[in-house]
Parts: sequence; C-alpha cells; structure tokens
Amino acid sequence: MGWLLTDENILSFGSFAAELKKWNRGMNLTAISSNNETAIKHFIDCLYLAPYVSNEDYLLDIGSGAGFPAIPVKIVKPEAQIVTVDSVAKKINFQRHMIRLLNLQGITAIKSRVEDLQEAYANKFSVITSRAFTKLDHFVTLAAPLLATGGRLIAMKGADAEFEIAASGDKFSKAGFAVTELHHYVLPCNMGKHSLVVLKGL
Repeated sequence: MGWLLTDENILSFGSFAAELKKWNRGMNLTAISSNNETAIKHFIDCLYLAPYVSNEDYLLDIGSGAGFPAIPVKIVKPEAQIVTVDSVAKKINFQRHMIRLLNLQGITAIKSRVEDLQEAYANKFSVITSRAFTKLDHFVTLAAPLLATGGRLIAMKGADAEFEIAASGDKFSKAGFAVTELHHYVLPCNMGKHSLVVLKGL
C-alpha cells in the first residue's frame, strides 16, 4: 500500500488489537476475533482510506462502531482532526478508552444518532466517511447537512459497490452529489474485495 509504519504506529496497533480482543470477550464489539483477521479485515482495510485524508482535514466517521476506520486513520494521520459518532454506548466507551490509552489528540467520540449532530456540526466536516454502515443513498442523506462546501463523502463498501451505485439511480444527483471516484482493492490472504466510493457536491 506504500505505507511505512513507524515503530510507534505498530505498537499502537498492537495495543488496539489486544484491547479489542479483551473487551470483545464480554461486550461483543465485533465478530472478528482472530489476530490475522483483526490485522487484515480491520486495520489494513481501514488504512486504505488513509491516503484520502490529509493532515488538514476535519473528518467525521459515521457509525464508527469500535473505532473503524477512525482510530487506525488517526494513528497514521495524527494531525487530522476527527469526530466519531455511534449510537451504541459500549462502542463509544471502548473508543474513548482507546483514545486515552493511545494518547490520541484531536479525536472525539460522541454517543449520538448522526441526525442529532446537525445543529452543532452543520457544514463543518471536509471529509465524512462510513464503513459498511448503511446504503449509499442513505449515507448521502445523513451526511450531506454536515459536509462543508467542497468536501467529500467517502463510503467504504464491499465488492458490489457498482451495483449499489446503479441501484441508487438519480438519488445522488437529486441530493446534489455525484460519484467522482470508485476504487476497488483486494485485502491480503484473500480476505475480501472491497471498494471506496468518493462523492462530491455538484
């Protein structure tokens, strides 16, 4: 992928994996539990988003669950400002624990429905992302009021992203957006084909 991880990055990912496994025993934060699957299906998958995030970006991760993709991106892009939102308390509690443990600065985890952020965060974010959270057209509807002028929506999807784009018909254009990039990638060890869908305002 072209990433050169520092020793500090690797230690952070190791701590993240260990804590995820520990918390997962009692809280069922994620169905992925093996070391290899955590490294590939969580960490490496999330790092495919990192080249799309600059140090100057203000990123919102909708439905971030146990912190994916926000925390892996924050580990390798420490200057980017990040907000995560999830409506499930145990997942936000885990995120806040990891933020403290890894001493991550400039990242805030909020327990809320994304619809309830619109008053405080209207037109604030330069990048809004979600990972396997909801259908593309619903993601656009949720994210659009929070996106700054000139910002980007980036949905992390499976191999069938093209079919989902086609099924959305003219819903994107009616919402004032267009797909500007579709990037397919294959995870190591044949652990899945995924896609990044980038949308921008018309």
